[in-house]
Amino acid sequence: MGADAARRGRAILFGHRLQPLGLEAQELDDARRRLPRDRGAQRTGLLEQIWQSPPVSDRHHNVTVTPPNDSLVTVRRQTPRRRVGAASGAWLNRAGGNGVAVELNRNGLRIGGDWRSGAGGRLPVENPSNGERVGDIAAGDSDDIDAAVGAARAALDGDWGRLSATERGRLLARLGGLVAEHAERLALIEARDVGKPLRQARADVAALARYLEFYAGAADKVLGETIPYLPGYTVHTRREPHGVTGHIIPWNYPLQIIGRSVVAALAMGNAAVVKPAEDASLSALAFAALAEAAGLPSGAVNVVTGLGETAGAALAGHPGIDHLSFTGSGPVGALVQAAAGRNGVGVTLELGGKSPQLVFDDANLDKALPVLVTAAIQNAGQTCSAASRILVQRGVHDRVAAALAERFAGLVAGPAEADLDIGPLISARQKARVEAFIAQGRGDLTLVAEGRIAPDVSAGGHYVAPVLFTGVPADHPLFQEELFGPVALVTAFEDEAEALALANATRYGLVAGVWTRDGDRQMRLARDLRAGQVFINNYGAGGGVELPFGGVGASGHGREKGLEALYGFSALKTVAHHHG
Repeated sequence: MGADAARRGRAILFGHRLQPLGLEAQELDDARRRLPRDRGAQRTGLLEQIWQSPPVSDRHHNVTVTPPNDSLVTVRRQTPRRRVGAASGAWLNRAGGNGVAVELNRNGLRIGGDWRSGAGGRLPVENPSNGERVGDIAAGDSDDIDAAVGAARAALDGDWGRLSATERGRLLARLGGLVAEHAERLALIEARDVGKPLRQARADVAALARYLEFYAGAADKVLGETIPYLPGYTVHTRREPHGVTGHIIPWNYPLQIIGRSVVAALAMGNAAVVKPAEDASLSALAFAALAEAAGLPSGAVNVVTGLGETAGAALAGHPGIDHLSFTGSGPVGALVQAAAGRNGVGVTLELGGKSPQLVFDDANLDKALPVLVTAAIQNAGQTCSAASRILVQRGVHDRVAAALAERFAGLVAGPAEADLDIGPLISARQKARVEAFIAQGRGDLTLVAEGRIAPDVSAGGHYVAPVLFTGVPADHPLFQEELFGPVALVTAFEDEAEALALANATRYGLVAGVWTRDGDRQMRLARDLRAGQVFINNYGAGGGVELPFGGVGASGHGREKGLEALYGFSALKTVAHHHG
């Protein structure tokens, strides 16, 4: 099948194409335009803002959203108002084609079929764009985690566990349709809660819809094998869900990581207990509300918000969990793995990285330069795969450094709603950490470019202007440490051997990019780079929902995304049948 035919043959599940997302701004804008636009009554009563704030004017969708009071989301199914034509059997609903509206509810935890108050009180919700408290979430504790695990187990023993793989896929497809229908509301929630520009939040929603599309289709396609064995035996393998899976979700990409972790686990037949980061929990709660609206049985998806040291620790060490997924920092990941290990529970760990891009003399620089910038500063650099180490061969080093400096000098940080190049960092704590690294770089290195912060931002926002350093040696902390901020480094190399040594010179091994026209070099570096993903003359491959993702070394172990995620969220059973 030719490439054009293959593209035409892609399944269009929700009535519009949801292609994987790239890093280019144009691709992000294209992805945003592919999202459905709410019309008429769909604009009211859906996934609106979770906290009080001024109206948000959205120039892309020609709508002004006035957020209601703070609190959480729940679902109300609309009653059909009137029939439209007896022959067609169609119904006119206030909420549009799916007949589902989303309201706000002051309860905070989604456990079983209920919204509950957390046993530990409330936690503040802060808007990173201005530092103001804009609401609160429930503070779940060990009792709440215990209740959520119990609800998940009951779902496995009940309606959820009795569904066939095909039926699970249909429910996930329905959930994907709701995500697409309410895309703009979800994007506004994600942008406000995390602080990322609206176009990036829209890309995250599109990615979640694509994960749901992919795993809905894959749910009934996980196959076993027949193994040739001794005479008189028939041996086969089958994959079965682990059971109750725990998911500790970070604050930088809540919706995307729900897609690659929770959705994959659900597709395989597990029941999920989700503990989102206390800094960004709102979209996880919205996802749980939509899962209810889509018809997933009670207990299939449970969300317990709260602090890492209470709710997170309780989930990691709970004896009723059968498998755990964690995305976050290395030190916390080690604690999570140790807690799970005491119960003999396997863990999928994604612990970040310090990803390099290798730019050789023969690279197509016109193609590489915009990707080098975006891959370093997307989501204000708060990305596990941020390619902050730009290694450039000596012959083009000065040219690349000058071009990057020009681009970095033009970058602007501002509020999420302003939709500028980057938004704020997630918190004052993260801002202080990144500023300390930048201060060290100013003293030790050559600062060649610095972007700016928009002049009208709130003084309480957590803004850091993008910066670019050159001449960074491999033993410098900025070269070695994951900063999680808008900081990029340029380091020169002489030849392929030095480039490889520099690329592999950190304890991390998540992602790497290579820019060269030399096919032999491409193959050698793809083999020798210490990374879970290697991209040749691109970076990110358009989002790559289908592409297994995970690291080596300090970047963790296990794989998410693609079919590999389904294998990770399942156990292989061997059955040997003796015929007598």
